[in-house]
Amino acid sequence: MKLALIGYGKMGREIEKIAFARGHQIPLIIDINNQEELTVENLKQCDAAIEFTVPSSAISNYLKCFEAGIPVVSGTTGWLGQKEQIISKCKKAGGTFFYASNFSVGVNLFFELNKKLAVLMAGQDSYNVEMKEVHHTQKLDAPSGTAISLAEDLLERLPYKNKWVSGVQNADDELGISSERVGDVPGIHTVKYVSDVDYIEITHSAKSRKGFALGAVLAAEYCQDKKGILTMSDLLEL
Repeated sequence: MKLALIGYGKMGREIEKIAFARGHQIPLIIDINNQEELTVENLKQCDAAIEFTVPSSAISNYLKCFEAGIPVVSGTTGWLGQKEQIISKCKKAGGTFFYASNFSVGVNLFFELNKKLAVLMAGQDSYNVEMKEVHHTQKLDAPSGTAISLAEDLLERLPYKNKWVSGVQNADDELGISSERVGDVPGIHTVKYVSDVDYIEITHSAKSRKGFALGAVLAAEYCQDKKGILTMSDLLEL
C-alpha cells in the first residue's frame, strides 16, 4: 500500500517504522513544516491516510481525504464534538472513515472486559465506580479519548451513573475521571469499583507506542475494500 502519513510526531514516526516493516510505502508525509503539501492531488496518489495530529486541524484533514476519495484512519482525539458532522460528510462523499479512541489491540480487548464487568456490577449498589488515566506530559486532551470511551461504556450499563466528570465526582450519579500527566508514560487506564470492605480493579498499561502504531497500520490495511464508518470492533470482529 501507499500511505499518506498526516502528523509526524512520536506516533507518526512509530507508524512509519511499522508501515515499512509490513512492506508499505509512504510517499506523502505531512508535518508542521510542509502543511501546504496536504492537497487533494497529493492524497490521490495514496491508497489510505493515517492521521495523528491535533483537534484544531483534524477536521479539515479528514475532509480533504474524503474529497480525495481515500480512506482515512483517525487517531486524533479531542474533536468528538463534531463527530456527527464528520460521519455525515463521510457518508455523503461515499468515503471511508476509521476512528478509534485507541488503536491498541489490548486496549480494545480491555474495552470489552470493561463492558462485561459493568454488567456484573450494575446491581451492586454497595460499590462506587471511579476511573484514572495517566499519560505523558505532551498529551493535550484530558481525560483521554480512551478514558472517555471507557466512561461512556460504563454509563450505558450502570443505572446509578448518569454522566462522567473530569476530576472528583460531586454527586452520586457522576463518574469521576482522574487524569495525570507524567513523564513519557504511553498510557495507563484503570477502572475501579470500591466498597466499604474491598475493591475490584482492572487496568491496562501500555509498554510503548508500538501497539498503537501497529493497530493504526492494521486499520489502514482493513479499510482497503470497505466503505463507511469503521472501528476497531469491526477489525477485531468483537
